[in-house]
Amino acid sequence: MKNPLFIKLSLGLLVLLLLLGGLLAYIGSNTAANYYDEANQHLHKDLAQFTVDHVTTFNDKIEVDTTAIQQIMNSMMIINPNVEVYLLDITGKLITYVAPYKKIVRDRLDLDPVERFIRSEGKEYILGDDPRSETGKKVFSAAPVFHNDVTVAYYYIILASEERANALSLVGENMALGFGLKLVGLCLFLSFLFGGLFIWYTTRKLNPIYDAMSKFSRGNFETRIQSESGDFGTLATTYNHMANEIEASIDKIKSIDDFRRELIANVSHDIRTPLTVINGYAETLLLKSENLSKEQREEYFGYIDESTKRATGLLNQMIDLSKLENSQLEVIKEPFPIDELVGDLVGRYKVILEKKNMEIDYERPEKSIIAFGDISLIERVIQNLLDNAIKYSPKESSILIKLDNHPSGQIIFTISDEGRGIEETQIAKIFDRYQHVDPDRAENKSMGLGLAIARKALELHNSSLEVSSQLNVGTTFRFGLLGG
Repeated sequence: MKNPLFIKLSLGLLVLLLLLGGLLAYIGSNTAANYYDEANQHLHKDLAQFTVDHVTTFNDKIEVDTTAIQQIMNSMMIINPNVEVYLLDITGKLITYVAPYKKIVRDRLDLDPVERFIRSEGKEYILGDDPRSETGKKVFSAAPVFHNDVTVAYYYIILASEERANALSLVGENMALGFGLKLVGLCLFLSFLFGGLFIWYTTRKLNPIYDAMSKFSRGNFETRIQSESGDFGTLATTYNHMANEIEASIDKIKSIDDFRRELIANVSHDIRTPLTVINGYAETLLLKSENLSKEQREEYFGYIDESTKRATGLLNQMIDLSKLENSQLEVIKEPFPIDELVGDLVGRYKVILEKKNMEIDYERPEKSIIAFGDISLIERVIQNLLDNAIKYSPKESSILIKLDNHPSGQIIFTISDEGRGIEETQIAKIFDRYQHVDPDRAENKSMGLGLAIARKALELHNSSLEVSSQLNVGTTFRFGLLGG
């Protein structure tokens, strides 16, 4: 698979080197030109002073001998055509000059660069005004002209004439172009050689990441990236974490969908019996009410009531289990007195216990016991365990409930019955949905959801439901909760 990051980085490096090459060519050209001008100024810094020493600029009346001066200036320009000679007064105004005809655009120059040049004795690189340009600057040589020890004028000699500048500019452009092309070519070669290798070496670990993402996008959700991904280890770890979360979500969605299908199938199957009973006895009462005795009608209404409660209980249990397994139930944990909760639940079963001539022994510490959890869920757990204990215990038997404070800080709830017990091979199955703990007994009307709900509710409290049983002796369930 192509590495798009490698391509982007390589193109970015190429553009950067092209810009850098152009900048270096420009800097190199200007540096060369400045170097030549500075060297030229240092070399001819005394040219103006030489002119002052060998030319009689003013007569005794302090008048300029223009004709004589221009003849000498012309001679100088013939010897060195790159120079332009100007004579300035003490305000910077042009007195006379030798330069191409009608090329002067400034008749007054700034004397500050001139005075700086004189003070530094030509040792500084200084640019002065170009009389042939409104804004141009040129290298120059300058010297004062004295009369009776008073400065009366300045010789101002441009060392690089406009014609010379134009010629050098053309040559400089050609040189810069040639130099720039060579530099750019070298940069391109080096960029592809070293930059490309460096980028490839740095980004090569992205290839397995790209491959894994591609496989994952095509539905292979088990694809993971090896942890040794170099500089991209964090990216690989993040991807693996993301993939785990997505896979877990997909599995959860599948589990919910499977549970939905199973729920629909079991509801359709389990609710058919009580609905059939209700429908049958309702039709009998409707069609033969006049022929039935009072006792028969009461019996039929009892069957209808019992089947209605059974169907309602089945639906409620299925809904509760669905919410628990799909994390749709909000768990609100808080401290609550579990000993009082158990006592209230035991009191609710008084009538049922009397019918079966059974009793419950409730052992608890003298002090109130505070547990931490969702009181409604824990109530449902204990109620389901009590229902099972009463349902599977014979008449004239007893049930033992104990609450203990464990040294670990947990509160241990235990409930034991004297029922038939559970075979060892069946213990692992009793928490499965729709599994009956004692399917052989005719009076068993369990829907097989109570223990599944209890176990799931305790899992939300980071607890588990333990069971121990002996045939013909009884069964004990136990779980722990954090103390409040």
